[in-house]
Amino acid sequence: MYAHQKNKGLIKLIILIVLGVLVLSYFNFDIKSFIDQPTTQKNIEYIVEGAKYVWNEHLASPVLYFWNNIFIDLLWSSFVDNLERIKVGEPHDFELNAPVITR
Repeated sequence: MYAHQKNKGLIKLIILIVLGVLVLSYFNFDIKSFIDQPTTQKNIEYIVEGAKYVWNEHLASPVLYFWNNIFIDLLWSSFVDNLERIKVGEPHDFELNAPVITR
């Protein structure tokens, strides 16, 4: 059911984009000529350069630290190790570290 709801949002987005293009076409708005205008190109270039600046100066360091030191080292390596153990029939970390109840 969750996947159905997720796809429903994607379908809504596609329909909204198509309707937006149809409305612009109805009012004789040419998207290609708008994008090709020098002012629009300068604005797009300004936004791209700003995004690059924000990434390089503020986001790259913490995101790459999280990716390399937390996700890859802690999570991904453990995930791959456990899958390898399951593949060869050995117990995985949950089985090895589960508390044992004795009577």
